[in-house]
Amino acid sequence: MCAVWKDSGKNGPAKPGFDNEKYLKMQSEHIRERIAKFGNKLYLEFGGKLFDDYHASRVLPGFEPDSKLRMLMQLSDQVEILIVINAADIEKNKIRGDLGITYDEDVKRLMHEFESRGFYVGSVVLTHYSGQGAADVFMQRMKKRGVKVYRHYLIEGYPSNIPLIVSDEGFGRNDYVKTKRPLVVVTAPGPGSGKMATCLSQLYHENKRGIKAGYAKFETFPIWNIPLKHPINLAYEAATADLNDVNMIDPFHLEAYGETTVNYNRDIEIFPVLHSIFEGIYGDCPYKSPTDMGVNMVGNCIIDDEVCCEASKQEIIRRYYTTRNALLNEQAEENEVYKLELLMKQAKITTDDRHVTVAANERAEKLGVPTAAIELSDGRIITSKTTKLLGASAALLLNALKVLAGVTHNRHVISPEAIEPIQRLKVDYLGSRNPRLHTDEVLIALAISAKTDENAEKALAMLPSLRGCQVHTSVMLSEVDIRTFKRLGVDLTSEPVKQTEN
Repeated sequence: MCAVWKDSGKNGPAKPGFDNEKYLKMQSEHIRERIAKFGNKLYLEFGGKLFDDYHASRVLPGFEPDSKLRMLMQLSDQVEILIVINAADIEKNKIRGDLGITYDEDVKRLMHEFESRGFYVGSVVLTHYSGQGAADVFMQRMKKRGVKVYRHYLIEGYPSNIPLIVSDEGFGRNDYVKTKRPLVVVTAPGPGSGKMATCLSQLYHENKRGIKAGYAKFETFPIWNIPLKHPINLAYEAATADLNDVNMIDPFHLEAYGETTVNYNRDIEIFPVLHSIFEGIYGDCPYKSPTDMGVNMVGNCIIDDEVCCEASKQEIIRRYYTTRNALLNEQAEENEVYKLELLMKQAKITTDDRHVTVAANERAEKLGVPTAAIELSDGRIITSKTTKLLGASAALLLNALKVLAGVTHNRHVISPEAIEPIQRLKVDYLGSRNPRLHTDEVLIALAISAKTDENAEKALAMLPSLRGCQVHTSVMLSEVDIRTFKRLGVDLTSEPVKQTEN
């Protein structure tokens, strides 16, 4: 049976802490002002995810995952998209972890996403190009689709050798990307693609043609106008633990304006070089600090700081569990775990601050079998355990859906007789050693039962109510279960313990 109780404090789906409509209006207006400042031509380096920014929506409840895209749509008649990809990433088939596709495939996905929303995708830039065979194949495929592809080359001593960089043998060797619109949004499948270098190369070429174009950077995090150790900014460090990004006070901004702002180590370290490159191109630098280069207005749209603080603390705990699991699977380094432990101390939190973690682990210790727990939007926590028919995560879905639908626990929404043939199929014909149903299999069985069973139909209709709920399992899950929870919009964590199959 499942346990259901009202928790003393809720850290599941939160009330809004962020004004999304204010953000859309303020951010688009600020970018328009920056375009006008540079004579109606701006290269905007777009960091982070343009689509599906779920990190931002988790730490800023009320921020819609597609907010940045919707903001750009308000400027769509002025926007041209320039997609950048590192030729070396194509050569080594680099995978985008969150989507499981290669970077070159993601370029095509991004193009489709932009064009389906009415954006003009001008061209693709191959950076770090040195004749890589796979990059040449990619370039030919793009040209067959009618996409313009430009090549940018490695510059010896970049980014420190300023005289070479700002010369015909440096940026001058790169193809000049012909653009048509006032705002050129430079984006990429992932980090290290060369977005900034592409922007600077374009400034060099535009300046040679008598066009004084400008550059700005759009990064959602860290948020420059909230405290350095604010949980939102700590959550950004947690999200980038594998990159070893560190939030810092911007010393250039402090010196220039006497104002304390937050940036991160890579932008601060590269700023003196950027300053020199700007001087090499224009004769002077339009910016006095890395913060000056940014256009991010997110910090001005937080309406409930307490809500965002709590959401960010929960994100740090989730990142901690994700990294512990990755370490056990040899997909992360120990120093990443150490960094997340330090961030948890700075945020004054422990794993016990995640209520479903406590519930799942207490039940696992009591029963001696794998268990799971989910926190619903109203604060109720529901648990489950592994049985002969169902894994703990599959049982959890059924338990939660029945509670939401008002179906009593002892009433079956999938009969055991319907589950057993699926188990035989898995074991006898598909060679599986584990007869228990995974989450995707139990949902398919529920959907079939819903055709003839009114309670099953009611339970199935509750699936959208799981979005934003919190789940914890006492053992690591299969990739199938992880993907199912992700598709349902559930925030999942698991103990770094591998379940042995008996």
